[in-house]
Amino acid sequence: MTEYTASVAWHLPPGADFQYETFPRDHEWTFAGGEVVQASASPDYYGCHSRVNPDEAVIAATSSCHMLTFLSIAAKKKLRVLSYVDRPQGVVDKNADGRMSITEVVLHPKVVFEGEEVDEATLSSLHESAHRNCFVANSLKASVSVRPEK
Repeated sequence: MTEYTASVAWHLPPGADFQYETFPRDHEWTFAGGEVVQASASPDYYGCHSRVNPDEAVIAATSSCHMLTFLSIAAKKKLRVLSYVDRPQGVVDKNADGRMSITEVVLHPKVVFEGEEVDEATLSSLHESAHRNCFVANSLKASVSVRPEK
């Protein structure tokens, strides 16, 4: 078992309004290594567009987990990966219970290997194994699919 911690901090600035439409959504995430991420709500919910929002973070975390799992599997199979670029997409919508949730995450990884090109069956097998073993994808109710770019 591994345990992780973070600190999420928000403070109402002196004199700031605290009404639904106007209270400030900006806050900070601080991680164990000292990294600080400037976060906010989605602009759709009165947040700041230049800060990371929780929905984007879940989508990025899903992509990152899949990528790191994919790279680990490729390394164990002695397949040298030169680059891996993904542009994941996520959908926030009402779920089956009528509650807003991340209902779908679609990964669009483009992987470049060194040497001979990896065939479609091998690439598909690598992605299937990475998906099956990704901690984040295994934790989500949302549908997660992989559609590799060519």
